[in-house]
Amino acid sequence: MAKVYTRNGKLWIGFVYKGVQCRESLRLDENKANLKHAERLKTLIDSEIGLNQFNYRQHFPKSKRCALFDEYRPVNATVSESLDDWFNLVEPNLSHTTAKEYKCSINHNLKPVIGDLLLADLQTRHIKQWMAQQTHISAKRINNVLIPLRGMLDEAFCDGRIERNPAEKIHNLRINRKEPDPFTLDEIDKILAACKEPQHKNLFQFAFYTGLRTGELIALSWEDFDEVKQCVFIRHSTTAKQTKAPKTSASGREVTLLPPAWQALQAQKKHTQLQDKNIFFYPYRNEPWAEDAQIRERAWRPTLKYAGVRYRYPYQTRHTFACLMLTAGENPAWIAAQMGHKDWGMIRKIYARWMPSAAPDAGDKFKAIYELHKNTQKNNV
Repeated sequence: MAKVYTRNGKLWIGFVYKGVQCRESLRLDENKANLKHAERLKTLIDSEIGLNQFNYRQHFPKSKRCALFDEYRPVNATVSESLDDWFNLVEPNLSHTTAKEYKCSINHNLKPVIGDLLLADLQTRHIKQWMAQQTHISAKRINNVLIPLRGMLDEAFCDGRIERNPAEKIHNLRINRKEPDPFTLDEIDKILAACKEPQHKNLFQFAFYTGLRTGELIALSWEDFDEVKQCVFIRHSTTAKQTKAPKTSASGREVTLLPPAWQALQAQKKHTQLQDKNIFFYPYRNEPWAEDAQIRERAWRPTLKYAGVRYRYPYQTRHTFACLMLTAGENPAWIAAQMGHKDWGMIRKIYARWMPSAAPDAGDKFKAIYELHKNTQKNNV
């Protein structure tokens, strides 16, 4: 049975249709006249559902649920219309970042080229032609754009709206994985020495010696820091200004703090420990970093230029950590756990040439190398 209720002074109606719990705003203020109208609508909806005559779009034309209950568009629907219907159907189950990515792919990459085609007329050659024309974007980006197109076509084929799936024989483009381009210990020292802002130095030093992803660094809070165990717990990541739990169970982890990472946190305490839950701040605004681009353009790029160190993007701090640990002979399984990989297969695949051997006593070998490096520096001064 349908139910009328109030939320924030507005009237809403709730009901179950085809096994789905539905809630729709009536966009009406709560008053006597509107309540009578809502009760009449409630009775009508109950009657139409009971007689199998209910039309969702007729009652709630602006609702995103229309796509869920509509009779499927006829074969003369365009690719654009079909993509919109598919997106409206899957959007409630997508993360904010994924939904934004799909919407961008649909509106900016797919619709301008194949959107006007009738769904029934879309051929494999159209998709291949589109892929060949995308000389301005990477192979990885092309593969990602194909995801919502594949999803829509898979659904259309399963529902019998098209006789064959034109994307079935389309294979993802091969992505040439770039070799890690890590920084040396001397380059790290130059970068840290070139930091004009102490909080930049703390952030970079911590990044180099923990291997955290940039999103994990941004989301890290003082609540995640265990001073007794000398570790941090990775519980969140920030991407596109959205903070959420890690995607995989391996990404949520305990990270042991090696001496330089520990020192960076101790130095950072006076800046942010009493101000906010986040550890690392954008000092010029006295607020947490919002996204990786802000770090890259406002802190990272200027510092490398000032230091005279060849530019590499900030993610190379993560590669640097892995390479330093492997060169020191640390156990690959321990490194994988530190970095949030499910197992050490990814370490072997990406960093094979930095793997002289595996060893126990995780972290000890690098500590010795780091202390020797620092002592050599002092003696040269």
